[in-house]
Amino acid sequence: MANVLVTGASKGFGFLIVKTLLKDGHRVAAGMRGVGGKNGAAAAELKAAGAAPVELDVTDEASVNRAVASAGALDVVVNNAGVGVLGLQENFTPEDWKRVFDVNVFGVQRVNRAALPGMRERRAGLLIHVSSLLGRMVIPFYGPYNATKHALEALADNYRVELSGFGVESVLVEPGGYGTSFMDAMLRPSDASRDASYGPLAGAPEKAFAAFAKRLTGPDAPDPQRVADVVAGLVRAPRGKRPFRSTVDRTPMGEAVEACNRTAEEQQARVYAAFGIADVLTAKV
Repeated sequence: MANVLVTGASKGFGFLIVKTLLKDGHRVAAGMRGVGGKNGAAAAELKAAGAAPVELDVTDEASVNRAVASAGALDVVVNNAGVGVLGLQENFTPEDWKRVFDVNVFGVQRVNRAALPGMRERRAGLLIHVSSLLGRMVIPFYGPYNATKHALEALADNYRVELSGFGVESVLVEPGGYGTSFMDAMLRPSDASRDASYGPLAGAPEKAFAAFAKRLTGPDAPDPQRVADVVAGLVRAPRGKRPFRSTVDRTPMGEAVEACNRTAEEQQARVYAAFGIADVLTAKV
């Protein structure tokens, strides 16, 4: 049984991940904002299932530190909290970009920094980062989100390398599109004053998203439980046997990203071997 902290646990993937890990017998701290407020119903449901809801705002370092401390000695952290966007990239202001990065990248770093001293001291631990296919391949109209997930991929990879000698593993889960509540809370650009100069393209983001969302709610829509199952499988897997990247998608884009990942892994191993540091790509104590 592992002691696990899941961020962004009030809905979507996070909610499913908590419930799935509980079924596997793990002790789970379900991190979310508004435990006693807007997310009170979700917190109550997860508590009834056996989780320990904990107030956690990944954009607030003090909140992160309190949540991690209250969770006890962590074996696993699932960095799931995230926010999406939709719109023409030019229309997102620098402040918009900061907001998205604060959750999707800096929030992960805050959580990892709080959890890692204990993991390194115990010479064991697992960081699971919920990324996206968009962290490997860009799709238009999701600009800041694309950028944060590309950054998250690099962050997780660098942790994989620097932590391998401490017995701590860092891995990525790369879902495709799934019809969860995540889709309902996507941020739009703060500045629409440039729409006119884009002509018909100005309306393309909402049109494209509407068509995409329709595919994700139909009878053949992909089941987001698949993402939770992959996360649970990574937790169950023995150290040293976990893949660094796990795609969760059955579309041509998923297949393309898997091919990209295989090539990247091969070439990274080749470069590291040339520098005499190939051993850092596998967890060794």
